[in-house]
Amino acid sequence: MSDHATYPHAMRAERNRYVALAFCWGEVLFELDRHFAISYVSNTCQAVLGCGSEALIGQDFRNVVAPSDRPMIEPWLQRLPQAGRAMIETVRLSCPGAPPLWVSLAANCLDSEIGTIHIAVQRRDTAQIMARTAGLDPATGLADCRNFVDRVAERMQRGHAAGRAPELTLVAMPDLHGLQERLGSGRDGMLQAVGEALKASSIGGDMAARISDDKFSLLHQAGAPIDELMRQLEAITRAADPAGIGLAIDASTLAVDTGVVAETDLALALMHTLRRFGEASGPDFRAMAGNLRSVFQNSVRTVGSIQRAISDQTFRVAFQPIVHVKTGHIHHFEALCRFEGQGEDSPFKTIQVAEELGLIAAFDLVMVRKVIDWLLTRPLNNARERIAVNVSGYSIEQPAYTVALLDLLAENDWLRGRLMFEITESARIANLETADRFIQALRQRGFHVSLDDFGAGAASFQYLSVLDVDVVKLDGSAVRNAQKAQKGRAFLSALTELCRRMGIETIAEMVDTADTLQFVRDCGCNYVQGYLFGKPAWEISEFHPLPNRTLFSRTGG
Repeated sequence: MSDHATYPHAMRAERNRYVALAFCWGEVLFELDRHFAISYVSNTCQAVLGCGSEALIGQDFRNVVAPSDRPMIEPWLQRLPQAGRAMIETVRLSCPGAPPLWVSLAANCLDSEIGTIHIAVQRRDTAQIMARTAGLDPATGLADCRNFVDRVAERMQRGHAAGRAPELTLVAMPDLHGLQERLGSGRDGMLQAVGEALKASSIGGDMAARISDDKFSLLHQAGAPIDELMRQLEAITRAADPAGIGLAIDASTLAVDTGVVAETDLALALMHTLRRFGEASGPDFRAMAGNLRSVFQNSVRTVGSIQRAISDQTFRVAFQPIVHVKTGHIHHFEALCRFEGQGEDSPFKTIQVAEELGLIAAFDLVMVRKVIDWLLTRPLNNARERIAVNVSGYSIEQPAYTVALLDLLAENDWLRGRLMFEITESARIANLETADRFIQALRQRGFHVSLDDFGAGAASFQYLSVLDVDVVKLDGSAVRNAQKAQKGRAFLSALTELCRRMGIETIAEMVDTADTLQFVRDCGCNYVQGYLFGKPAWEISEFHPLPNRTLFSRTGG
C-alpha cells in the first residue's frame, strides 16, 4: 500500500478517535473492530489500568471485562451499531496482570457501516460504587422497588413540568422460575442480560427495577418502542433456554397525569401499584394489566385515605372487651380503628398497605393520641376503663416513633395503668433486640405489653423466646385449629402452661360460641375476646351488662 493511501487512513482514524473522545470523555480510549477485537488503546493504559497496550491489542474486549460482568457487556456491544452512543455506569475491567478495577464505559459508533467502536474508560470511586449498588437486585443489577419509585416519581414530576411526561411499563415474565431451574448456573448470565436490556431501554440507562421474582418495571420516554424491547427479552430467554423455547413476555404501560398528584402521594401510589403488580399472577395479572390506569387511580385513592386518616384523623375508634374466662369481669378493652367508607369492616388490609408504604408508624402514633383524647373524656379515677392500643411490628423499629411515643407518655403520666399496648405480627419483626428494648421501655414506665396474633406465624415462638411481655394473645385461627385437631387440646394446654411458667397471661381471640369458651377455659386460658360478648362498638356502655353474662354464673362470676 502506498504512503499516500496509508496517510489518509491514519489521519481518518486519529480524527475519529478525537471525535469519539469529544462525545465520550474518559481516561483511556479503546478502539474495537466490528468483531469487538481491540485494535487500539491510548497510551494512558498503563497508568490507569495497570497494564500496557501490547497486552491488550488483538484481545476480544469482552475478555477484558471481569467474568461476572460479561453477560451485561454482550447485549450492550451488540446494540452499539444501531444505538450510536451508550453508557454503562459501573463495570469491572480485569486486565492481564492487574487487579480488577471499577470503571464506567462510554461508547460511540460513528459509522455503523465501517463498524469501528470507540469506548472511553473512566475510573470510578469504589466507595461510591458500593453505595450505589446497595439496594440493587444482585441477580439483575436492577433497583429494588422502594428505591425505584422515589426516583420514578421525581422524574415523572420533572418530565411533566417540562412537557415531556415519561411512561412506566410493567413487564411480566411468566414461568421465569421454571426457566431458571432448567438453566442451573447459566441463569445468572440470562438474568443479567435481561437487566441490561431493561436498563438500556429506560431513561438515563438506569431507571429499571425488579419488582418481584418474575416482574419488572422501567421508566421510559413516551412512545418508546416497547414491543421491540419485548422481542429482545424473548430472544434473550430463547437463546438461554436449552430447549430453545424461552418465555412469552407480557407488558402494560401506564401514562400518569402527575399534575393532579402530589409528588409524595405519587411515590406511595406507585409503590402500592407495583406491589400489587408484583403479587399478581395468571388471570389476576392479565386483568390488572388490561386496566392499569384504573388500578393506579385506586392506589392514589387508597394512599389519600391513609394520609387523611393520619393528618385529619378521619377514622373512628371502636372498642371490644377482653373478659376474664372464669368470672366474666371485663379486664380491659381493645381499641380498634375503623376507616371512613369501611363501616364496621376490619381495617386489616388498609393497615397492611400502610405498613408496606412506610406510613404505619405515623398512623400508630395518631391512634395513641386519639385513644388518649377519649380517655380524657372519662373519669380519671376510673381504673376499670383500661384500653389496649395496637402497635405494628414495623413501627417499633422506627426510632422516631419510639421517641415520640415515650415523650407523649411522659407528658401524660396519668395514663399509667390506663393504657396498654399490643404488638401486632401483621408486619414481621426484623430486629428482635430493638423490639425488646422498646417493650421494656414501656414496661419500665408502668405500661403492660402483649404480643398479638400469637400462633398465626412461624415466628411466634421465636418472638416468645426473646421478647419479655406481660400477655400473649392467641390468634383466633390457632384457637379454632386447636379445637378441630385431635391433639389440639393438648397443644393449647401445653402452650398456656408454658406461658404461665413464664409469668405471662393468655387471651384467646375469636371466642364466638359457648363451646369455644368452654374449650379455652379447659385449656387454661386466662381471658377471652370475641363476638360471644359483642362485636366492636363505638360506646363501651354497650357491654354493660355483658352479653351472655349467664355463661359465667356456674363458675363463680
